[in-house]
This record gives sequence, structure tokens and C-alpha cells, in this order.
Amino acid sequence: QVQLVESGGGLVQAGGSLRLSCAASGRTISTYRMGWFRQAPGKEREFVAATPWSSASVNKYYADSVKDRFTISRDNAKNAVYLQMNSLKPEDAAVYYCAASGRFGTSGVRAVGWYDYWGQGTQVSVSS
Repeated sequence: QVQLVESGGGLVQAGGSLRLSCAASGRTISTYRMGWFRQAPGKEREFVAATPWSSASVNKYYADSVKDRFTISRDNAKNAVYLQMNSLKPEDAAVYYCAASGRFGTSGVRAVGWYDYWGQGTQVSVSS
């Protein structure tokens, strides 16, 4: 079992930045594929970013809507995953969730159903 706890959400003006953190416990995340998702009111949960590998420098995956603005990273020593969000837009407002998958490969990194463990979420609000 992996327990995930997100933090770092809040209210920010458009164009501003936030850094979300996801602290994991129970098991080391070094063998898990880690992702960030978000869900706005009335919308389905959607993929934001993923870091499938234990090495922070290897391939990462991003939704087109956040590419070049958001950066996902992981620190296996701290058993944590981060999401640096820059140039925030009002449409980025949502509850952001951290997720972990014990599945092999990367075919499903963008799919909600591919992940086994979820955090409780942290609210991000962006004022225009």
C-alpha cells in the first residue's frame, strides 16, 4: 500500500506560480510510476503529467495544455513527487491529485484507471 498526501495548493493570480508536493509513505516510490491529475468542477479527472521512471532525468509526459509551463519531478530519497506550475491560467484551476501505479511500462500513464493509489487532492485556484 502507498499513501499519498498532496500539499502546496492555494490561490494565485493568473501568470503566477505554485509548486505542489506529494509525500508518499508505506512503500518507496522508486518502483512506481507517478502522475499528477486534476479535476475541475463538473469535469472529468484529467491527466496533467507523469514521471514513469525512478530517474528524475528520464522521459516525462505532459498534457498538451500544460506543456512548457508545468514541470514534474521526483525525489526518491525523500519519497516525494513535485509539480512546478508556472504561468498559471484560470483554466488551470482544479483539485490536483497525485497518483501512483505499480504497473509496468508506460502505455497507460495518461489514463486514470492505470493508477492504483491516489491522494486526497489539493485545491488550486487561479484568479484572472
